[in-house]
Amino acid sequence: MRIALLGGTGDIGEGLALRWARDTDHEILIGSRDPEKAREAVETYEDRLADHGATGDLKGFANEMAADRADVVVLSVPPYYAGDTVEAVADRLDAETILVTPAVGMKGDEDGMHYHPPGAGSVTALVAQRAPDEVPVVGAFHNLAAGKLAAIDVEIDLDTLIVGDDADAKRTVTQLAESIEGLRALDAGPIANAAEVESVTPLVINIAKYNDDLSDVGAKWI
Repeated sequence: MRIALLGGTGDIGEGLALRWARDTDHEILIGSRDPEKAREAVETYEDRLADHGATGDLKGFANEMAADRADVVVLSVPPYYAGDTVEAVADRLDAETILVTPAVGMKGDEDGMHYHPPGAGSVTALVAQRAPDEVPVVGAFHNLAAGKLAAIDVEIDLDTLIVGDDADAKRTVTQLAESIEGLRALDAGPIANAAEVESVTPLVINIAKYNDDLSDVGAKWI
């Protein structure tokens, strides 16, 4: 399978790219608005993998080309770029492409981080509105600490919540999530439930802020 990480040079893109490259044989396409930046990121990721005795199938492209070649497209961009990024690659997406968004709208103050969804109610709903009608949208990987994902020498034992309206697309994303060692995917229902899922992210960030022994905290549901 080909997985495109648009904005894959950023924090969550790096973590997912390294974990999928190490733990699977999928082809990982790193996307960026600047294709040279994408290729430089691939070199960096390959060096990181080699440092830990691992290899992966990674390539760098402009976002549009990465999306055009992919079976699954992950919007590894900040929430305020998510809608524009979807529109920029919309003509490269079709009914056979699954669009995944891990973005969460948040704002911070001296007390911590607070959930700040867009007018659509959640970033996942916003992406679904901006995507072509035939493209299935799935929300996933919202509550994962990017730094912990990127530290591939660190074992994880975490859950990620999956939301979406297309059952087949959710099953595919669930399988992809669980191909990462130590990650379990749980079905949290349709996109209508995305706000509840996304709002967990500022909570876990605040727990990390106020507890010195819990940096890069995540969630495990038991």
